[in-house]
Amino acid sequence: MGETIIVAFDGRYAHEIRSIRNNVFTTEQQIDEDLDFDGQDSDAVHVLISYQDRYVGTGRMLADGHIGRLAVLKEFRGQGLGAEAVRALVKEAENRGMDRVYLGSQTHAIGFYEKLGFSAYGEPYLEANIEHVHMERFI
Repeated sequence: MGETIIVAFDGRYAHEIRSIRNNVFTTEQQIDEDLDFDGQDSDAVHVLISYQDRYVGTGRMLADGHIGRLAVLKEFRGQGLGAEAVRALVKEAENRGMDRVYLGSQTHAIGFYEKLGFSAYGEPYLEANIEHVHMERFI
């Protein structure tokens, strides 16, 4: 398993977060970098996952409990690292006194989030030309 740390999007960690997200979202999924880096990172809490002496995954949570930008480098997927990141962000939300977290899941990942206690609600929608569904988890 990896090691998760909760960090701010600052000089020390911003480069690592940006690198992982560019690799997954911009290069792999062909999402416009301007959509990914939406100006909310400095106000969010981030998780970084280290594994085999390098950072391989990240995610963020906004002040209202919105979890997003979950990304794990392709060669490190399938090892539970993304789940670790989500659990760390949910724990951080709980530590901050929140009673609910929510996210927009790409439809292929619905089962992943359901295993972590999230439930889908509402109608599917397109974001960056990828079908998503709203999901939430009460803490």
